[in-house]
Amino acid sequence: MSTPAPATDPLSRERSHLSESRAALRAMREDVESLDISDVTANWVNAEVLARQIDERIKALADLSDTPLFFGRLDYLHAPGADQAEGAYGERFYIGRRHVHDHDGDPMVIDWRAPVSQPFYRASKKDPMDIALRRRFGYTRGEITAYEDEHLSDPAEAARTSKLLQQEIERPRVGPMRDIVATIQPEQDEIVRSGLGGTVCVQGGPGTGKTAVGLHRVAYLLYAHRERLARTGTLVIGPNRSFLHYIEQVLPALGELTVQQATVDDLVARDVDIRGTDDAAAAVVKGDARMAEVLRRAVYAHVTLPTDPVVVVRGSRRWRVPAYELEDIVRELLDRGIRYGAARDALPQRIAHAVLVQMERSGEAPDDRVQDAVARNAAVKAAVKQLWPPVDPAKLVLRLLTDADFLAEHADGILTEDEQKTIVWAKPVRSVKSARWSPADAVLIDEATDLVERTHSLGHVVLDEAQDLSPMQYRAVGRRCTTGSATVLGDLAQGTTPWATRSWAEALSHLGKTDGVIEELTAGFRVPTDVITYASRLLPHIAPGLTPVASVRENPGFFDLRAVTGTAEVVAACEELLRNEGSTGLIAADARVPALAEALTAAGIGHLAPGEETTAETRLTLVPASLAKGLEYDYVVLDEPQAVVDGEPDERTGLRRLYVALTRAVSGLIVTHTAPLPPQLT
Repeated sequence: MSTPAPATDPLSRERSHLSESRAALRAMREDVESLDISDVTANWVNAEVLARQIDERIKALADLSDTPLFFGRLDYLHAPGADQAEGAYGERFYIGRRHVHDHDGDPMVIDWRAPVSQPFYRASKKDPMDIALRRRFGYTRGEITAYEDEHLSDPAEAARTSKLLQQEIERPRVGPMRDIVATIQPEQDEIVRSGLGGTVCVQGGPGTGKTAVGLHRVAYLLYAHRERLARTGTLVIGPNRSFLHYIEQVLPALGELTVQQATVDDLVARDVDIRGTDDAAAAVVKGDARMAEVLRRAVYAHVTLPTDPVVVVRGSRRWRVPAYELEDIVRELLDRGIRYGAARDALPQRIAHAVLVQMERSGEAPDDRVQDAVARNAAVKAAVKQLWPPVDPAKLVLRLLTDADFLAEHADGILTEDEQKTIVWAKPVRSVKSARWSPADAVLIDEATDLVERTHSLGHVVLDEAQDLSPMQYRAVGRRCTTGSATVLGDLAQGTTPWATRSWAEALSHLGKTDGVIEELTAGFRVPTDVITYASRLLPHIAPGLTPVASVRENPGFFDLRAVTGTAEVVAACEELLRNEGSTGLIAADARVPALAEALTAAGIGHLAPGEETTAETRLTLVPASLAKGLEYDYVVLDEPQAVVDGEPDERTGLRRLYVALTRAVSGLIVTHTAPLPPQLT
């Protein structure tokens, strides 16, 4: 059989390398699948752990047919040092989503997170970083269809904007959020590659890629610190389940399968069901950081100082620990500031130690077994129950919210009388199980639980849409990373809760990360120029002093304001946008959603709810304005802006909600209205 002639034109050569790389990836996967672990583990537990690790490795090596295996190439002027690279493929490196090597172990694709890949994102004509050529690839359904070269070290070639980069940024969005490894910008890459030890807070306006930056930072940290994070764990926290569903495929596409995702409610509702709601005034007070001190007082108020001695009988001997000595023990435990439960566990041992000291003075030689026996003595147990009784966090919070006198005792000098009245429940509740706990109540229970028993800390936590958290919610998240670090993502202009974050310095303080670094992203890659310019008219009214997003999109996008007479014209606008490729979102005030859903159905237009994945047949999503945050669509119809504003408890929150709704479009926006537009827009 004759050997085919090698490809001569560059595009054919790159396609050949893609085919060879895919074959090498299949071989890597087959090697893992063929592993025999029957004789390499000591017991069934180790076998289960190893089998699970192998299964995860097989999943991580999956070849996604529609996802490019590599998206760029770097040709170095000089071979990078062996300490820099995963290996060397000559002086040429293909940059992709994961590492791929051939049967000899030589890399065919370098992981985008490897140090040798960094110049792909940061090199420029001003600073070539020893790169002779940077090549970007254009793909159609997983196959290379184009390439584009930059000769960074050639002074004769002028700097220019990458057309393929622009096309990738503007590529239509269908389905869940995708990764941005091919389009990460230098300022984004700097945040992505920041170290594990420090907390980073990213302020970013609409379309600046802050969510993608946070997710890619997790992927980078797992690459650079895999062993440590495998032990301590990582977590992504989003504002709601729809948002988490939207982003859930990003990390698996990068080969990372172990990152957990949750909302704040998921974290704190461990022992209670969230079935109730608070009005804005009550939620603001319950979310105030001062509630932490109220809870601390209420928990430690259970401790009482002794008035009687403890008498321990062992055989024919009686050992007496006087009240003043017991008081010293209790005060010392209080002064140490350790968790309530840990101090309660230590108290019987301290009392037993006092007894052992007396035994030794009398000539006995007791050991640790004797101390443990004394700690379990009925008299010691009775004393501990009286001096340091157990505390049930949920019952404690229930009493604070239903017993006005108990609340007043522990909130004295912290909450005003009016604030106390705001959070006390009007009707009595029989038990923890029958209570209709609100999200803010669950956070209070979580705080009380941490006072009793330390919350487990993870290695790294990503907190997205952080601007909507209350101080007490920040504390709840901070407890999950006390010994780890965090990536905080948000936009102060998009805060739509009555307790929305006023400054990132304040937020980091509540999180327990006062040394966190605040970074700002101002280059907009998602929202078209005309759309972001229009939406930015609201900034002086909702976030004075915040830097407006400057769109770097070459395509100004499609933008239209339309006065309409009814829902039929809104439906017609949706039909018009659906003629384009990609997804379309119809965003409306929550109260108007049922009527619009009925109109769409009557017109025979199928539509989805937020978080449901678009398909080729159904590309329209009907989005209540309250759920629009964090989502994006190629085209958007925004219905009745004034109704969006009026749907919130105050004008500033309403204008912020409108700002969010206006900035969900990637390619085009139609604003329809029957009522006059808010004056802040005109």
